[in-house]
Formats: sequence, structure tokens, C-alpha cells
Amino acid sequence: MPPLKFCANLSWLFTELPEFAQRAQAAAAAGFRAVEAAWLYDADPLDLQKAITQAGVDVVLINTPPGDVGRGDLGLGAVPGREEDFRAGLDLAVRYARALDCDRIHLMAGRVPAGQDRAAAAGEMEATFIANLRYAADVLSKEGILGLVEPINTRITDPRYFLNSPHQAAAILQKVGRSNIKLQMDIFHWQIMDGNLTQNIKTCFPLVGHIQIAQVPGRNEPDSPGELNYPYIFGVLEEMGYQGYIGCEYRPKGTTEDGLGWLQEYWRSHKLGHGSEIQD
Repeated sequence: MPPLKFCANLSWLFTELPEFAQRAQAAAAAGFRAVEAAWLYDADPLDLQKAITQAGVDVVLINTPPGDVGRGDLGLGAVPGREEDFRAGLDLAVRYARALDCDRIHLMAGRVPAGQDRAAAAGEMEATFIANLRYAADVLSKEGILGLVEPINTRITDPRYFLNSPHQAAAILQKVGRSNIKLQMDIFHWQIMDGNLTQNIKTCFPLVGHIQIAQVPGRNEPDSPGELNYPYIFGVLEEMGYQGYIGCEYRPKGTTEDGLGWLQEYWRSHKLGHGSEIQD
């Protein structure tokens, strides 16, 4: 069974450093070969390209723009009436992904509009999401980019987020019916919404295009106190033959570097060295 590969989410890790370039350098120094980030749209793509080249890391995932955060947006994929905004955001994400040689984009579903009942809005939002995902699939297929949808829990993180469970996501992907739109498995969210992780991982594995991790409930390091036994979960993913990256999307309890003992232990247990050779 091949060892797992991990990437640093620079929107969560190394945030003690203010600049993306500094975070990318710190991630490389800590042994990461790849990074991911939520939104990078306040920076010039050529500057970001220069930063990752100098750091010697790959960018493996970015998100579509959130929309108008001031009016409560957190993605637009499933929001009726915002289709043109979604398409414009997708075009921008593709431009950044192309500059960064990034082959995965998280197509954010968005929130149930304020004042609307979730159950009443669900049908129209699902139809909107399916149509937007099919449009995105056609755009991304020309670029060789994989689109991803991610359920986000509504019990702790975001009560109004539309896509909130692996079962809902799997049903939508089946209706979309495009091989280049897959499931982003964030184990933190899956545990909070549904639990039953071993079975859910195995059942949904053919749909999975990316994975992210954090401990529950504090969203801290995988080896911090909490509900999840990550050495066991890593063993399940190894058994399933997962070949992609696992995004470290957690909130360090102290400095990022001080909290990487879990990762160093994983490398030691798999007889992997620290540095550029660890994740070939």
C-alpha cells in the first residue's frame, strides 16, 4: 500500500506569516511538496506563480470566488438567480488555476438565501447547482481541470450552507453525470454531519477527488484531543489505495510547525524522509 501524500492549506496553516510567498516557503521547509488555498484573488496570479516556483511546491486546489461576502455569500453554485455571477467566478478561478498549474477547483455551492426556508428552497437550489455543475464540467474539461463539490457541516461551521452531507453530494453528482466533477471529502465535516466514517469512505470512495482533514470538534491538528482516530483513518485510505493529496485544513493550536508532530510520526512510521523526497 503506497503512503499517503499531504498538502498544506495555506489559508489555515502558517498563518503566523502574513504573505502567501512566506507561507509557501515555510510549507516547503516543513517537508510539504504541495499546497492548497481557499481564495487567492486579492493577489496577482503572476506574483503567486513566482512564489510557488521559488518555494518549489505545487498548488493542487483552489476554490471558486465566494461572491459578495458583505451580503452573505459563500459560493454561488447552488444560488438561484446568481448564475451569471457563478460563471464569471468560474472564469476567474480557471485563469488563476491555469497560472498556478492547479488541476482542481472546489466549486462552492453557497448558502440558502437569507430569509428562505431550507426545505422550501431545496428543489430550486439543487436544480441550479446541477445546471451550474454541468456548465462547469464543460468549461473545465477543456482545461484538464477537475471540479469538486464539498459538503460543509451545518451543525457547527455554517448553518445555512446548502450542500451539507456526503449522501446529498453523492446524489447530486449522480444527477450531474460528469466524470470530471467529483467529491471533496472533508473528514471534519463528514464526522459532524453523519459519522459512520469507515463505511462512508468506502461507499463514496469511487466519487472522491480530494480529501481534507482536521480533528473534531475543535478543528485542530489530527492528533489533538477529539473524536477521530486518524492513524486508523489513514490506514483505511491506504487500504483503499488513495493516490491524491490530503489537504491539512485545520487550525493549529500553536505555531504550525510545533503542531506537525503527527505528520512527522506518519513519515517515520512509513520510513519516509523529511524533505523533497518524501512525497514523490
